[in-house]
Amino acid sequence: MSDAAQPTAAEVRAAAEAVKTALDRHLAAVERRSGEDDPAVYEAFNELAVAAETYDELLYDRYDEVTPFEIPAAEDALPPYTGPEEPSALSVLIRRDYAVAEPQRLLAHAQRIEAADDDISDGSDTSETSGTVHGALGLLFGEYEPDEIASRHKEFGLEEGDSTLWVTASDEPAEPGEWLEAPFEEVEPAQVVCRFDVSAVFDEDPDDVDDPDDPDGIDDDLEDGPVPALDTDR
Repeated sequence: MSDAAQPTAAEVRAAAEAVKTALDRHLAAVERRSGEDDPAVYEAFNELAVAAETYDELLYDRYDEVTPFEIPAAEDALPPYTGPEEPSALSVLIRRDYAVAEPQRLLAHAQRIEAADDDISDGSDTSETSGTVHGALGLLFGEYEPDEIASRHKEFGLEEGDSTLWVTASDEPAEPGEWLEAPFEEVEPAQVVCRFDVSAVFDEDPDDVDDPDDPDGIDDDLEDGPVPALDTDR
Protein backbone atom coordinates (compact mmCIF):
# COMPACT_ATOMS: atom_id res chain seq x y z
CA MET A 1 0.00 0.00 0.00
CA SER A 2 1.35 3.44 -0.88
CA ASP A 3 2.00 6.07 1.76
CA ALA A 4 -0.78 8.24 0.29
CA ALA A 5 -3.32 5.46 0.81
CA GLN A 6 -2.28 4.65 4.35
CA PRO A 7 -4.52 5.74 7.24
CA THR A 8 -3.19 8.50 9.42
CA ALA A 9 -2.07 8.01 13.00
CA ALA A 10 -5.09 10.06 14.07
CA GLU A 11 -7.43 7.68 12.24
CA VAL A 12 -5.88 4.69 13.97
CA ARG A 13 -6.19 6.44 17.34
CA ALA A 14 -9.84 7.26 16.63
CA ALA A 15 -10.51 3.62 15.74
CA ALA A 16 -8.91 2.54 19.03
CA GLU A 17 -11.15 4.96 20.94
CA ALA A 18 -14.16 3.54 19.09
CA VAL A 19 -13.23 0.05 20.32
CA LYS A 20 -13.04 1.34 23.90
CA THR A 21 -16.46 2.96 23.56
CA ALA A 22 -17.94 -0.20 22.04
CA LEU A 23 -16.49 -2.27 24.89
CA ASP A 24 -18.13 0.00 27.46
CA ARG A 25 -21.46 -0.19 25.64
CA HIS A 26 -21.27 -3.96 25.37
CA LEU A 27 -20.51 -4.37 29.07
CA ALA A 28 -23.36 -2.01 29.97
CA ALA A 29 -25.76 -3.96 27.77
CA VAL A 30 -24.67 -7.25 29.37
CA GLU A 31 -25.11 -5.81 32.87
CA ARG A 32 -28.65 -4.66 31.97
CA ARG A 33 -29.63 -7.71 29.94
CA SER A 34 -33.27 -8.72 30.30
CA GLY A 35 -32.82 -12.35 29.24
CA GLU A 36 -30.63 -14.81 27.39
CA ASP A 37 -31.52 -13.41 23.97
CA ASP A 38 -31.63 -9.69 24.81
CA PRO A 39 -31.49 -7.82 21.46
CA ALA A 40 -29.58 -4.96 23.09
CA VAL A 41 -26.72 -7.34 23.88
CA TYR A 42 -26.80 -8.71 20.35
CA GLU A 43 -26.65 -5.18 18.90
CA ALA A 44 -23.79 -4.16 21.21
CA PHE A 45 -21.92 -7.33 20.27
CA ASN A 46 -22.20 -6.50 16.57
CA GLU A 47 -21.05 -2.91 17.16
CA LEU A 48 -18.03 -4.18 19.09
CA ALA A 49 -17.20 -6.66 16.33
CA VAL A 50 -17.32 -3.95 13.66
CA ALA A 51 -15.23 -1.52 15.73
CA ALA A 52 -12.61 -4.16 16.50
CA GLU A 53 -12.36 -5.24 12.87
CA THR A 54 -11.97 -1.63 11.70
CA TYR A 55 -9.24 -0.95 14.26
CA ASP A 56 -7.41 -4.15 13.35
CA GLU A 57 -7.41 -3.24 9.66
CA LEU A 58 -6.23 0.34 10.23
CA LEU A 59 -3.56 -0.77 12.68
CA TYR A 60 -2.20 -3.22 10.14
CA ASP A 61 -2.32 -0.76 7.25
CA ARG A 62 -0.55 1.96 9.23
CA TYR A 63 1.88 0.02 11.42
CA ASP A 64 1.91 -3.52 10.00
CA GLU A 65 0.70 -4.77 13.39
CA VAL A 66 -2.32 -6.85 14.44
CA THR A 67 -4.37 -7.08 17.62
CA PRO A 68 -3.80 -10.02 20.00
CA PHE A 69 -7.50 -10.85 20.08
CA GLU A 70 -10.19 -11.76 17.62
CA ILE A 71 -13.89 -10.95 17.85
CA PRO A 72 -16.16 -12.95 15.52
CA ALA A 73 -17.63 -10.89 12.73
CA ALA A 74 -21.27 -9.90 13.14
CA GLU A 75 -22.41 -12.20 10.33
CA ASP A 76 -20.89 -15.21 12.15
CA ALA A 77 -23.26 -14.85 15.11
CA LEU A 78 -26.81 -16.12 15.10
CA PRO A 79 -29.49 -13.50 15.77
CA PRO A 80 -31.76 -13.82 18.82
CA TYR A 81 -34.24 -16.67 18.56
CA THR A 82 -37.66 -15.47 17.39
CA GLY A 83 -39.25 -18.82 16.56
CA PRO A 84 -42.27 -20.36 18.28
CA GLU A 85 -42.10 -20.75 22.05
CA GLU A 86 -43.63 -24.23 21.79
CA PRO A 87 -42.66 -25.51 18.34
CA SER A 88 -44.71 -28.36 16.93
CA ALA A 89 -42.14 -29.25 14.26
CA LEU A 90 -38.41 -29.08 13.78
CA SER A 91 -35.86 -29.51 11.01
CA VAL A 92 -32.35 -30.88 11.46
CA LEU A 93 -29.88 -29.65 8.84
CA ILE A 94 -26.57 -31.47 8.66
CA ARG A 95 -23.52 -31.01 6.49
CA ARG A 96 -20.46 -33.25 6.80
CA ASP A 97 -17.40 -32.84 4.61
CA TYR A 98 -15.01 -35.67 3.77
CA ALA A 99 -11.82 -36.06 1.78
CA VAL A 100 -11.23 -39.26 -0.20
CA ALA A 101 -7.98 -40.08 1.57
CA GLU A 102 -7.59 -43.68 0.40
CA PRO A 103 -9.31 -44.25 -2.96
CA GLN A 104 -8.22 -47.89 -3.17
CA ARG A 105 -9.77 -48.67 0.20
CA LEU A 106 -12.99 -47.00 -0.95
CA LEU A 107 -13.01 -48.94 -4.24
CA ALA A 108 -12.34 -52.23 -2.47
CA HIS A 109 -15.23 -51.68 -0.11
CA ALA A 110 -17.55 -50.80 -3.00
CA GLN A 111 -16.55 -54.02 -4.74
CA ARG A 112 -17.42 -55.99 -1.61
CA ILE A 113 -20.84 -54.33 -1.54
CA GLU A 114 -21.41 -55.41 -5.14
CA ALA A 115 -20.21 -58.93 -4.42
CA ALA A 116 -22.64 -59.21 -1.51
CA ASP A 117 -25.48 -58.18 -3.82
CA ASP A 118 -24.70 -60.82 -6.44
CA ASP A 119 -27.56 -63.02 -5.29
CA ILE A 120 -30.15 -60.41 -6.23
CA SER A 121 -28.41 -59.09 -9.37
CA ASP A 122 -29.02 -60.28 -12.94
CA GLY A 123 -25.46 -61.46 -13.27
CA SER A 124 -24.31 -58.55 -15.42
CA ASP A 125 -20.87 -57.05 -14.94
CA THR A 126 -21.21 -53.93 -12.77
CA SER A 127 -17.50 -53.47 -12.14
CA GLU A 128 -17.61 -50.12 -13.94
CA THR A 129 -19.71 -48.79 -11.05
CA SER A 130 -17.42 -49.96 -8.25
CA GLY A 131 -14.33 -49.24 -10.34
CA THR A 132 -14.71 -45.46 -10.23
CA VAL A 133 -14.53 -43.19 -7.19
CA HIS A 134 -17.85 -41.49 -7.88
CA GLY A 135 -19.50 -44.87 -8.52
CA ALA A 136 -18.01 -46.28 -5.32
CA LEU A 137 -19.31 -43.30 -3.34
CA GLY A 138 -22.79 -43.88 -4.76
CA LEU A 139 -22.66 -47.52 -3.66
CA LEU A 140 -21.34 -46.62 -0.22
CA PHE A 141 -23.98 -43.99 0.55
CA GLY A 142 -26.67 -46.19 -0.96
CA GLU A 143 -25.73 -49.05 1.34
CA TYR A 144 -25.15 -47.28 4.65
CA GLU A 145 -26.89 -44.55 6.63
CA PRO A 146 -24.94 -41.26 6.86
CA ASP A 147 -24.46 -41.70 10.62
CA GLU A 148 -22.87 -45.12 10.09
CA ILE A 149 -20.54 -43.69 7.45
CA ALA A 150 -19.60 -40.92 9.87
CA SER A 151 -18.66 -43.46 12.54
CA ARG A 152 -16.81 -45.78 10.09
CA HIS A 153 -15.31 -43.22 7.70
CA LYS A 154 -11.71 -44.40 8.16
CA GLU A 155 -12.74 -47.92 7.26
CA PHE A 156 -14.15 -46.59 3.98
CA GLY A 157 -11.02 -44.60 3.09
CA LEU A 158 -12.52 -41.23 3.98
CA GLU A 159 -11.11 -38.43 6.13
CA GLU A 160 -13.36 -36.14 8.15
CA GLY A 161 -13.52 -32.44 7.36
CA ASP A 162 -15.71 -29.75 8.89
CA SER A 163 -19.28 -30.51 9.89
CA THR A 164 -22.24 -28.53 11.16
CA LEU A 165 -25.66 -29.37 12.54
CA TRP A 166 -28.51 -26.87 12.84
CA VAL A 167 -31.84 -27.48 14.57
CA THR A 168 -34.61 -25.11 13.49
CA ALA A 169 -38.12 -24.83 14.93
CA SER A 170 -41.43 -24.11 13.23
CA ASP A 171 -45.14 -24.09 13.94
CA GLU A 172 -46.12 -26.58 11.24
CA PRO A 173 -44.36 -29.50 9.57
CA ALA A 174 -43.35 -28.91 5.96
CA GLU A 175 -45.52 -30.33 3.22
CA PRO A 176 -44.12 -33.58 1.81
CA GLY A 177 -41.70 -32.91 -1.02
CA GLU A 178 -41.90 -29.11 -0.90
CA TRP A 179 -38.27 -28.45 0.05
CA LEU A 180 -36.48 -31.41 -1.52
CA GLU A 181 -35.14 -29.54 -4.56
CA ALA A 182 -33.38 -26.90 -2.43
CA PRO A 183 -33.15 -28.26 1.13
CA PHE A 184 -30.89 -25.57 2.58
CA GLU A 185 -32.06 -22.39 0.87
CA GLU A 186 -34.83 -21.28 3.23
CA VAL A 187 -33.13 -21.53 6.61
CA GLU A 188 -34.24 -18.76 8.98
CA PRO A 189 -31.30 -18.00 11.33
CA ALA A 190 -33.68 -16.46 13.88
CA GLN A 191 -35.48 -19.83 14.16
CA VAL A 192 -32.34 -21.83 14.93
CA VAL A 193 -32.78 -23.49 18.33
CA CYS A 194 -29.17 -24.66 18.56
CA ARG A 195 -26.14 -25.18 16.38
CA PHE A 196 -23.15 -27.48 16.69
CA ASP A 197 -19.97 -27.00 14.65
CA VAL A 198 -16.92 -29.27 14.37
CA SER A 199 -13.79 -28.00 12.60
CA ALA A 200 -10.07 -28.64 12.61
CA VAL A 201 -9.54 -24.93 13.27
CA PHE A 202 -10.92 -25.43 16.79
CA ASP A 203 -7.98 -27.77 17.53
CA GLU A 204 -5.17 -25.47 16.41
CA ASP A 205 -2.77 -25.12 19.34
CA PRO A 206 0.85 -24.14 18.62
CA ASP A 207 1.93 -25.59 21.97
CA ASP A 208 0.96 -29.09 20.83
CA VAL A 209 3.11 -29.10 17.69
CA ASP A 210 6.50 -29.17 19.43
CA ASP A 211 5.43 -31.35 22.35
CA PRO A 212 8.24 -33.95 22.81
CA ASP A 213 5.75 -36.35 24.35
CA ASP A 214 3.52 -36.05 21.28
CA PRO A 215 5.80 -35.99 18.21
CA ASP A 216 2.89 -36.21 15.79
CA GLY A 217 1.31 -33.06 17.22
CA ILE A 218 -1.87 -35.00 17.93
CA ASP A 219 -3.36 -35.45 21.36
CA ASP A 220 -4.43 -39.08 21.74
CA ASP A 221 -7.59 -37.89 23.43
CA LEU A 222 -8.59 -36.05 20.23
CA GLU A 223 -8.03 -38.88 17.72
CA ASP A 224 -11.73 -39.23 17.10
CA GLY A 225 -12.20 -35.53 16.40
CA PRO A 226 -13.19 -32.51 18.49
CA VAL A 227 -16.23 -32.50 20.71
CA PRO A 228 -19.07 -30.55 19.05
CA ALA A 229 -19.53 -27.17 20.73
CA LEU A 230 -22.87 -25.48 21.26
CA ASP A 231 -22.98 -22.07 19.63
CA THR A 232 -23.49 -19.72 22.58
CA ASP A 233 -23.28 -16.49 20.59
CA ARG A 234 -27.04 -16.51 20.05
